[in-house]
Amino acid sequence: MVKTALDDFPRPPCAELLGWRLLDARPEEGWIRLGFEAKPEFCNPAGFIQGGMLSAMLDDTMGPAVLVMSEGRLYTTTISMTVNFLAPAKPGPIVGEARVTQLGRTIAFVEGKLMAEDGTVFATASASERLLEAARVVK
Repeated sequence: MVKTALDDFPRPPCAELLGWRLLDARPEEGWIRLGFEAKPEFCNPAGFIQGGMLSAMLDDTMGPAVLVMSEGRLYTTTISMTVNFLAPAKPGPIVGEARVTQLGRTIAFVEGKLMAEDGTVFATASASERLLEAARVVK
């Protein structure tokens, strides 16, 4: 696998909770693939992963795509995120993919999706991200 800025980036507690792990990346394209572990504790009463947990996974996929593309120089905070829930997700492995569609001076636009290992798409998202200098905000 390719070396990315994430190799030296401290993993936050929320990423640990979600079972976040880097699977693949193409920094020059602003593309990233991550793995998550959807735990039974994330389920709603129907036994499916609650939408807020899927949204958190999407957010934790799209922001790192910008960090990787900028070689660790830019950190993001989400301005807005639109999520479309397409299929119910059950506990187990979930794959997230994101790509930066536009990287400006102060704002980035990113698209993401979550899917099962067999390719079934659970949710898609688009987000606008405020860009911050990583060295100033990451401790």
